[in-house]
Amino acid sequence: MAAESQEILNNQPNSAALTGVEAEDRVSWFIWILVLASSISGLLFGYDTGVISGALVTIKGDLGPPELSNIQKELITSATTLGALLGSLAGGIVSDFIGRKWVLGIADLIFIAGAAGQAVSHTVAAMIGGRFVIGVGVGLAACTVPLFIGEISPTRLRGRMVTVNVVSITLGQVIAYGIGAAFESTPSGWRWMVGLGALPAGLQLFMLPILPESPRILLQQGKVDVARANMTKIYPYSSQEDIDAHVRLMEQSVKESIRITKTTTFSQRFRSIFTVPSNRRALAVACGLQAFQQLCGFNTLMYYSATLFKSIGFNKPTAVGLIISGTNFLFTLFALKYIDIIGRRRIMIFSSPGMVFGLLLASVSFFFLTRKTGGVLVDGTDYPRAWSSFVLFSMVFYVASYATGLGNVPWQQGELFALEVRGIGTSLATATNWSGNLLIGATYLSLIHKITAAGAFGFYAGLCFLGWTFCVFCYPETAGLSLEEVTFIFKSDFGIHAAERLRKEKVALLSEHRSPEET
Repeated sequence: MAAESQEILNNQPNSAALTGVEAEDRVSWFIWILVLASSISGLLFGYDTGVISGALVTIKGDLGPPELSNIQKELITSATTLGALLGSLAGGIVSDFIGRKWVLGIADLIFIAGAAGQAVSHTVAAMIGGRFVIGVGVGLAACTVPLFIGEISPTRLRGRMVTVNVVSITLGQVIAYGIGAAFESTPSGWRWMVGLGALPAGLQLFMLPILPESPRILLQQGKVDVARANMTKIYPYSSQEDIDAHVRLMEQSVKESIRITKTTTFSQRFRSIFTVPSNRRALAVACGLQAFQQLCGFNTLMYYSATLFKSIGFNKPTAVGLIISGTNFLFTLFALKYIDIIGRRRIMIFSSPGMVFGLLLASVSFFFLTRKTGGVLVDGTDYPRAWSSFVLFSMVFYVASYATGLGNVPWQQGELFALEVRGIGTSLATATNWSGNLLIGATYLSLIHKITAAGAFGFYAGLCFLGWTFCVFCYPETAGLSLEEVTFIFKSDFGIHAAERLRKEKVALLSEHRSPEET
């Protein structure tokens, strides 16, 4: 294994120069402004997926039927997910051709159209259509923003900067629940809830001209001078020699990508992500993490928390849902601070058992809560307040564990793929996320009806255990490795041991680089 990790270092063109740039501890405000501006898409993602929870309990007869049926609720909820699935399939692939930032602009226009369409809906079909349009924008943003941020971020802070987008997603959900609570008692207040989603999209569209393109995409387009100027802004405290060396390193990687692009068709590159072993392993890890994120059942709380808390007796279900989204936001801030310090793999391994515990506790709580109603949740039933509180506590514990690890780590997916298949791989991984989301969102109410709430949450706990097992055996640590280095660790296997050895050797190189400067 030591020889393998040394081979990875040797295969890096001018790794000493690379570590010279990475050794720089200071980061400019320019890069943070870029990350925050692009993360407005994350805010929209969170807002538009979270707002439906409050809207579903306040629509009442505004769309025709006196009350929405469970099937209609599932269709309205799942329409967004279906749109996101299609948008995510297109996002990464299209961004390889036209650039990352322009896909964000397209997503903003779609967000505005979808928000307006929902706000003026007067039938269930029109609402489903508006939710579908919003979903396409969500899918484009979910795929492209982590890709864009990962490519413009310094290696040392890449995990933290990608997590800023996840913080924006959770903040969007908090805002959605807050606005939902504010308009809960307002006649047709749900129209304001969904319509306000157009405002952040308009803001990002206005800011789009200041966003530079990803340096790697610029190099792919032959714009070397522009890419070098952007790298100087990203690393303003590094020497020009180190920056030039870093650009040359990326050029070598991009030249290989251009060579592959010019000598192969799109269908051949698409097939290569399944047929080339290193690409296939990267895809397995990215898709496995995204499937884990959805099959754990978290988004059932985002979509149906107000409905759930109303069923178990809380008088202000949307306000109680705000506790859940607030917990998600606060613990995502923890991940923002420590994801590059603790590492992606360690956070996943340590936080996932907490999710299993929270779901099992919820399952037990639902079992005792619903004993007098035969395991079925019945609106208007006077359930024991103690068990209702246990349900809330278990949900908070579960969400805290989720936000610490699984809510963030899968979105680091872009770092796993070689540049020539990065857009394709990211699209497929994000599509896996939305496929799982669609499955969970479309079956949650039916699953509770078939096997009870206790059975459903016990089932999700079992899936979480399987996801934790996957992380233990298949997910390597990528913190501290450059995008070019991560590609090499999947060469022979899933790279768990090779990645650890490479990270240790890089730490030694960085220490050697700093020592002469300090003396």
